[in-house]
Order: sequence, then C-alpha cells, then structure tokens
Amino acid sequence: MNVPEQQVYLDNNATTRPAPECVAAMAACLQGDWGNPSSKHGRGQRAKQRVLEARGQVARLLGAQPAEIVFTGGATEANHAAMLGAVRLDPQRRHIVASAVEHPSTLLLLRHLEAQGRAAVTLLPVDRLGRLDLADLERAVTPGTALVSLMWANNETGVLFPIEQAAALARARGALFHTDAVQATGKVVIDLARVPVDLLSLSGHKLHGPQGIGALFVRKGLRWPPLLFGHQERGRRGGTENVPAIGGLGVASALAAQWLGDGGAAGVEAMRDHLEQGILARLPCATVNGGGAERVANTANIRFAGLDAEAILDKLDRAGIYASAGSACAAGGSEPSHVLSAMGLDRSGAAASIRFSLSRYTTRADIDRVLEVLPAVVKVAGAVAA
Repeated sequence: MNVPEQQVYLDNNATTRPAPECVAAMAACLQGDWGNPSSKHGRGQRAKQRVLEARGQVARLLGAQPAEIVFTGGATEANHAAMLGAVRLDPQRRHIVASAVEHPSTLLLLRHLEAQGRAAVTLLPVDRLGRLDLADLERAVTPGTALVSLMWANNETGVLFPIEQAAALARARGALFHTDAVQATGKVVIDLARVPVDLLSLSGHKLHGPQGIGALFVRKGLRWPPLLFGHQERGRRGGTENVPAIGGLGVASALAAQWLGDGGAAGVEAMRDHLEQGILARLPCATVNGGGAERVANTANIRFAGLDAEAILDKLDRAGIYASAGSACAAGGSEPSHVLSAMGLDRSGAAASIRFSLSRYTTRADIDRVLEVLPAVVKVAGAVAA
C-alpha cells in the first residue's frame, strides 16, 4: 500500500493521535509499574499509586472530586452503566429521555431496553441546525422519568447542547441527568462543581489518550448499582484495573486541562473557521451543516450538494487527507446519518456530507493543504456524478 508523503489527519472525532507524554506514561506502567493495584506488596502499591494519580488528573479536568471518577473500558461501557443503572434504581421510574441525535452506543441500548419492556423511551427532536429546544425537554420529563441523557457535543456536527440548563431542569423534576461528554471533554471547559450533572461519560482516545479506556463520573452521594461486579473502583466497576491505559488517560487529561487553560481551543476554532470559509469560497455547492449553531471548536460538517461523500473521501484518502462521512461507530452501513436525518436532510443530502474534525496537533499548513486539494477532488466527483 502506497502511503502519501504528505498526510493530513482530520478525523479526530473518530480517534485522536495519542500524545507522546501519554505513550511514555503507558510504557512506564508496562515496563515498571505493572503490578495488580489490589496487591499489598510494593509493586502492587506502585501500580495503585498510578491509578490514584490518574483519578485525580481526570477529576481536575472535570471540576470533580477524585472519588467521583469510575474507570471503565470506554465510553460505551460508561453510557451503558449510566442508563442501565438508572432503570434499576427505582421500579417506579422506568422512563428515559434522550435526543434523536445521540451516539449509536446510546440509541442502540435504548432501543433494546424498549424492545425488552424494561424502559419507556422518549427521543427529543432537533431543529435544522441540530439544536435542542428546552421546551421539548420540559414537556417530556414526567414523574416516571428515571434519567435524562443528552450528549454535550454532537460527534458528527459538533453542535453543543445547553447541558447546564437541561441538567437543572431534570433535577427540578426529580430525574437524574447523564451526559455523554465524549466529544466535549478536553475541548470545552467542564466544571461539574457548578453544573448539576449526576453522571458523565468520557473516552480516553478522543482526547489524545489511549483506546480502550474511559470513565464515568458519578456524583458524590449517588448510590450507583454496578454494571460489572467486583471490589475494584469501590465496588462500582469490577475487574482488575487497566493500569497502563488509566495512566495514559490521566496524563492526557492533565495535558487537556493545561491546553484549555492556555486558550488552545481558540486556535483550533480559528483553523476550523479558516477551513470552512475557504471551502465555501471555493465551492458554491458547499454548505456547513449546523453552521449557525453553537459548536465545539474542532468540528466542521460540510455538505457538497448533489455529490457522493464517499467518492470525495476516497480521492482525499489517496491524496493523504483523512476525514469521514460521520460517526465511525456507524460507518459501513447503508443508512444515512441519523444525526443529519434528524436535522431534516434527505438521504441525498446526508450522503453528500463530510466531517472534518481537527485537534491541537492540526496545523495551518494542514488546512491549507485541504483547501489546495479539495476543489479538484470535488470537480472530479461532480463530473462522475453528472
């Protein structure tokens, strides 16, 4: 396989490049601190210290307390633990409210729970820009609602939901509030000391940490039934801790907190805007999906009217430019994006859309390379379509 000499990676909402500091921390765990954190001897206690340090680093990124962080095998597990736990807490509350644009890991579980008769589900609509109407949420929450689960930032469009207001509304109605913050953690400032979220999911590989590790924030005082039973994680998640991955997630969290504190998101947003403006100026067929909504800084979802996104992506891939048509967790299917469909796009419009997602490692030269290559690629794709 020929690898292009110049490569531009703009699929960071699918996964991010692990930070070098994260890789070094994982290597140190694998080479030296590889003991079982539950063991009482010195090697086990050194591994335990790695876990404790990482727990504190994740907590600081979220504005949480270390005891509120439960390490999981990823965000899918964290999402499932949140939703399955909610319907087990109170037999009188078996109703879950979510949005129609949640991640597949959420929607597929909700569909399963509903089919099994274990929960009633209400999915809230979004408008043509992907925004949520809080009035719809207020109408949906009932005395039987166990949980409201809304993503903080959409993985396909980057559109941000009003999480603080939504969480306050749920709390006022007696329902728990969970947010899938996978695409927001490390990209926007999160302060759980101020925002009344009960449960929050995050993923290591979306913030320059390793794959296969995530965390669930469980607010202090909330008695939470485990998904996996065992003595680890204070009985909230069984199984020997993945010390190298946890250590890597901790370092990635510390780096993300520093980057946010230094105003790094503003630089990524400027590059994202440069990319969008450059595409719109060069290609009249292009439109930004969700462009009028408040969005996370790194995400641009562009629709190329009348064209096939997969054909464009294939030609970009050959040129060493890596993007995607939407969620990697839904890739390979023949159905159009459920997110774009919920925003009112028809099948052809959804199939003409490409997501470019930047990171703190993206450079202005990367963006300029895309703007140099893309017009010719779109022209060829248009000729084929014609």
